[in-house]
Amino acid sequence: MRRFLACAALILAVTSVAGAQTIPGFSSSKQFTQERLTATHWRLTGTVEMERDGQSFFAEVVDYHTDTGDMEASGNVVYASKEIRIAADRMVFNARTRLGTFYNASGTLTLGEKVDRSMFGTQEPDAYFYGEQLEKLDEDKYRIRKGGFTTCVQPTPRWEVTASSATITLDKYAILKNALLQVKGVPLFYMPIFYYPVQEDDRATGFLLPQYGSSIIRGQTLSNAFFWAINRSADATLFHDLYSKAGQGFGSEFRYIAAPGSEGNAKAYVLKQKDATYSSGTTTTPVAGSTSYEIRASASQRLPAGLRARANVDYFSSIATQQTYYNNLYDASRRQRVYGGNVAGTWGANSVSATYNVSELFYGATDSTVYGSKPRIALNRAARKLFGSPVYFSLASDYYSIARIAKSGTTETDNSLTRVDISPSFRLPWTKWPFLTFNSSVAFRNTWYSESLDLSRRQVEESLFRRYVDMRAEIVGPVFTRIWDTPNNGFAEKFKHVIEPTVGIQRVTDFDSYNQIVKLDSYDYTLGGTTRINYGLTNRFLAKVRESAERSVSREFLNISVAQTYYSDEKASTYDSAYTSSLYNGEAQSKFSPVSLVVRGGPSAQIGATMRIEYDHVVSEISTLSAAGTFAQSGVQVTGALSQRRVTFVSADGSNKYTYMNGSAGYRRPDGRFGGGYTFSYDFFYDRMNQQRFTAFYNAQCCGITVEYQTFNLQGLITNYGIPRDKRFNIGFSLAGIGTFSNFFGALSGTGTTSTR
Repeated sequence: MRRFLACAALILAVTSVAGAQTIPGFSSSKQFTQERLTATHWRLTGTVEMERDGQSFFAEVVDYHTDTGDMEASGNVVYASKEIRIAADRMVFNARTRLGTFYNASGTLTLGEKVDRSMFGTQEPDAYFYGEQLEKLDEDKYRIRKGGFTTCVQPTPRWEVTASSATITLDKYAILKNALLQVKGVPLFYMPIFYYPVQEDDRATGFLLPQYGSSIIRGQTLSNAFFWAINRSADATLFHDLYSKAGQGFGSEFRYIAAPGSEGNAKAYVLKQKDATYSSGTTTTPVAGSTSYEIRASASQRLPAGLRARANVDYFSSIATQQTYYNNLYDASRRQRVYGGNVAGTWGANSVSATYNVSELFYGATDSTVYGSKPRIALNRAARKLFGSPVYFSLASDYYSIARIAKSGTTETDNSLTRVDISPSFRLPWTKWPFLTFNSSVAFRNTWYSESLDLSRRQVEESLFRRYVDMRAEIVGPVFTRIWDTPNNGFAEKFKHVIEPTVGIQRVTDFDSYNQIVKLDSYDYTLGGTTRINYGLTNRFLAKVRESAERSVSREFLNISVAQTYYSDEKASTYDSAYTSSLYNGEAQSKFSPVSLVVRGGPSAQIGATMRIEYDHVVSEISTLSAAGTFAQSGVQVTGALSQRRVTFVSADGSNKYTYMNGSAGYRRPDGRFGGGYTFSYDFFYDRMNQQRFTAFYNAQCCGITVEYQTFNLQGLITNYGIPRDKRFNIGFSLAGIGTFSNFFGALSGTGTTSTR
């Protein structure tokens, strides 16, 4: 009997072991029953937990073959590694190759710490997937059959993509075939193939989510984009817009950073408009099809020898397209196309700059003015003390090939010429007294023009030389200051009031060639034999504001300045660029300029306002007025601006003041969950609303939606579509892990074409 019990114990020890003993190559910390069915076949039952090479296995029944490494598991199967966790009904796996198949499986995939966590709310940045069958094809590659995929790791996902098959490569991407996007269980759109990034880097190659829009002029709109992450320092985006009524557009954007100070971006877009007919009331307007394009690019590059090169292009082929299609009012009203480049360098006090720049300003579909430099080369020496004396010497020299061509239909008038200017100057400052500063200078201006005007005011190829002396003196002060201690004041512990009177005198010596100079810029309008005296008074109010119990900062919360200029020759008042009124009412000559009043206020970093008024004493009325203000606090931001100027023509109601107002108001919750805004611009002169724009967005834990509605006034445009205003609607969705974009014309309050992933 004793021998029988010993044999039985030996058999049990070999065939059935409970506890911490495990099959070769695995470790375990749970209790289960282990059977050795053959020399190489082991079976484990119970609460099985096995670990090997960073992989954990959980199941109720596990069959393992030590000779091949094959493993079969069933009953609450769980497989876990550092990046992924899979739960399944059954598993067929090879522990050596680390490959296998899971049946009726679901799992989560960790996207890593480098993704934009704000897109996942307060949750971990994970992705959830499920399918009838899941295959582990490689160390970091999985295939799902008849399943789905989402980054909403919650009981009821806000969105998911179901597919006939999906291949997931860890830290790279997921490719889904026959994919159907559903939001809140509602099918949104079908995609034969869908690319979704799941890499740790926040830039991944793939398609961005389409955007939908509608417009009277464009019709139904579908905007698509593909983002290509070329490398860590460069990316590209391809765009396609389909307009049911207007046609279609194709665009691209390229961005790069080669090194600090060496970077660039380029955008290009082609719009192919088809023939269309627009109706408004009983009027029908046909619009012929056309093709237009636009290029925007800028680049900067560091060069050897301390040089830096810059280049820019802002070119469009059709101003009508600009005015009609852009959502942003600034871009829609842009009438200027520019291209050029610059190379500049500085070595101590010496600097050189070479610029080639051409601009064309449109006044209609075909009327424009071309101006610029072809090229402009400047050699300068900064002010330095002359032989150790208190006198500073500087030298400015400028070779300027001025381009100026007026176009009207097929007619061109070329007023281009070359100008060379050399100007040595001397300056003597006096700053020994803190309450009074004195600064005087004298410059000897020598200018050569390649062409001039004859007695009949025609431009002829006869050179002209102009020489004059520009003498200036400026006095600031005496400055008066008073300080009040206010320890019990709730706003500031100290207040300071500073009064700064200023007086400036300029004398330009006479020269005889003023009427023969071809006047192309403000420098050519310098009037000889004149004296200018400008005088003003500035009041500055400062406060030492408590930011905390330990820290106070000084802030200027109010600045008020008044200024005016006296001219010995009243003709000089029409060319003074210091006053806006001179630009619009140049025919009104006077020995006194308008009185300018400038007020700036900002009691806190969240509130700011500016105002400028020019009062014309000749007609006893305000000639120009501009005011702007901002407020930002706790996610709320409000801005507004008003401008008014007296013009030489009158509106339909007899007004001679052009008044324009724009403003915006918006709110964004601090965590970025939801927000919205409203912007408008109103033209009082023509009594019409140029633009109104409403936007709203909502971001959930793993997805979001943005909507936009806009009315855009088309009255007065170069291309007449026969409708008073365009009504535009755009909507876009965002998914965690997939970036957003704005189409080239700035839908959804974007600036156009900038995309992220």
